[in-house]
Amino acid sequence: MFRFSIAALQLIELFTSSLVHLLFGLYIFSSAVAGDLSLALNDLFFKSNVEPSIRDEQFIGSPAADNDLPPIVLVHGIFGFGKGRLGGLSYFAGAEKKDEKVLVPDLGSLTSIYDRARELFYYLKGGQVDYGEEHSKAYGHSQFGRTYEQGHYPIWDEDHPIHFVGHSAGAQVIRALQQMLADKAFRGHENTSESWVLSVTSLSGAFNGTTRAYLDGMQQDDGKSMKSKSGIWGLIDCLVGNSGPFTSGDWILPDLTIQGAMRLNSRLNTFPSTYYFSYATKRTKKFMGFTVPSNIQGVHPLLFIRVLQMSQWKHPPDVPPPFKGYRDEDWWDNDGALNTISMTHPRIPVEHPSRFVVEDSECQPLQTGIWYYKIVEGDHILFIVNRERAGVQFDVIYDSIFERCRKHAFRKVPTMPDHANSGN
Repeated sequence: MFRFSIAALQLIELFTSSLVHLLFGLYIFSSAVAGDLSLALNDLFFKSNVEPSIRDEQFIGSPAADNDLPPIVLVHGIFGFGKGRLGGLSYFAGAEKKDEKVLVPDLGSLTSIYDRARELFYYLKGGQVDYGEEHSKAYGHSQFGRTYEQGHYPIWDEDHPIHFVGHSAGAQVIRALQQMLADKAFRGHENTSESWVLSVTSLSGAFNGTTRAYLDGMQQDDGKSMKSKSGIWGLIDCLVGNSGPFTSGDWILPDLTIQGAMRLNSRLNTFPSTYYFSYATKRTKKFMGFTVPSNIQGVHPLLFIRVLQMSQWKHPPDVPPPFKGYRDEDWWDNDGALNTISMTHPRIPVEHPSRFVVEDSECQPLQTGIWYYKIVEGDHILFIVNRERAGVQFDVIYDSIFERCRKHAFRKVPTMPDHANSGN
């Protein structure tokens, strides 16, 4: 018994150490995010039934406080966190302070796009998160999650729509949520529609998957399963057996493969009543016929190797390409986490309407139902967590997003607060 206990402890220690390396090897945002390891693991393996108490969280949707100014909801990406989880630390580096009506929900860090979209709905409307009976049975987890006794925007409907801004996987979460609204997929809420979403802005959005998912262990042939179970994956298989998120596919990494993104995109529409805008990031350039990192000092040290690896990625010749027309060279430009081609707009399996822009004035007046996109020089974490890294670009990007939401993307002329019009 004593020997077994020591062996068990050693196994746990080895598992923990290996899993830490896995977390760093996937999509590392900062030492602060990595320091939230225990919460990330908790989100991965368990779904809490009680909403954490956040004293300074704002509920901006009470009828008494209602006005014509829609809220702006900032949706974090993988390993992300919402307001309050890490005290005063802001995933969006304080961008939420640029407007009075901003919400920053705290969703699962490693859970699937589907599960996080369900969580986002109940965070806003209130009630107990319902992942759906069919989905929960298929993936072997509880049907119900945390309870929001009060929604953060309970009056949310077609007459009170919302602006959404998503970083990385958060952009796909928003798209999945809008499709669920169109499909009236929430029990007890039969009046939902795609028009509940006024605008979608993507920051380095994971629309079409990433070749990095294969570098991080996903199989190239199906985009669903992990590579041969040796090393860390053997340990995980021993500890979680034949059930759980790793074996069921109900976690974030399969959604980030090219095939996983195609499966998602085949069910997600771009709607004619919504404004769409995206910022695609790039930290590569062409040099003597090769794609290489464009600025060593401009790439976070934890992302530099991945920028280099992704810029040289080649799909295995003995494995069918993920889609017809796939070419390696189209996917070499990247930001260390996602390929630039993936971030502009939904492209596969069907390309959605889009327009490349350099200056915001080129797309005014804005049209709904079309993805306006820009290419921004920066790595995947340039506009989150550490504001100083982005410098002047931080304010340029976020100010343009908030101005677009407030002045150019609306169905009826909004009533602007006095301070918003000052100086005009």
